[in-house]
Amino acid sequence: MAHAQSQEHYYIPHGSHWPIIGSIGVATMMVGGATWLNGAEQGRIVLMIGAIITLSMVFGWFGTVIRESESGIYNDQVDRSFRWGMVWFIFSEVMFFGAFFGALYYARIWSMPWLGGEGAGVATQFFLWPGFEAMWPQTANGPAQIGGEFKVMEAWGIPAINTLILLSSGATVTWAHWGLKANKRAQLILGLILTIALGVLFISLQATEYVHAYHELNLTLESGIYGSTFFMLTGFHGLHVTLGAIMLTVILLRSILGHFTPEHHFGFEAVAWYWHFVDVVWLGLFIFVYWL
Repeated sequence: MAHAQSQEHYYIPHGSHWPIIGSIGVATMMVGGATWLNGAEQGRIVLMIGAIITLSMVFGWFGTVIRESESGIYNDQVDRSFRWGMVWFIFSEVMFFGAFFGALYYARIWSMPWLGGEGAGVATQFFLWPGFEAMWPQTANGPAQIGGEFKVMEAWGIPAINTLILLSSGATVTWAHWGLKANKRAQLILGLILTIALGVLFISLQATEYVHAYHELNLTLESGIYGSTFFMLTGFHGLHVTLGAIMLTVILLRSILGHFTPEHHFGFEAVAWYWHFVDVVWLGLFIFVYWL
């Protein structure tokens, strides 16, 4: 009866407390992160509390949607609403990373030549930094050498390996999708396990890269525009990979429980879209941050 009714009426969810909990969690993370970056150790604790609240919201809210979906109350129009919602979410993520790529582009293509005296920057160089050499990156951290010397991150070490890892993970999640569409649950589960394992390996190698950068290259967030753009882009991407791995883990557990059918599996598709988005962003990172 519920399934038949769902084909006629658009399901409108009941009032939920999860949005306000999510807002509290994200706001707490923001305050904690800002406080920590400004030198207060208490900010790290506040950041962790905010992360716990946010993760609780994610698991609780997703659990509600999963139960509603499994009960058969969603119709085709609800499915289209979910798809459009995911499309706009990924679009917002594209704009998010676009802002940081834009900052990198502006610093390298516009600001650096101006400071070096090109075009309209003749006066800028004369009054601000006479004798400034427009070279990217500024490994002495600019004319004032604030923060000291640092070395840039090489592309053909861990970054190249991580590129191969993420491209492979895109293939494994697609293979898992093929298994789901062919009703081969063993292939679905194995493909998801491989994808999650590759994601965890990527994060582990990136953490190793960060330790190497801080302790051996003196490359930190304070290493001029290169250091700030490098860590903002790679750091936020690493956060997205972590979130993607968590979502894939949830999808894996649902697959083991027998959820999803070859005809109805948008939960899987949404996470797969997100994972492919993360792959594409990394390719841009590898080219413009590490390689060029």
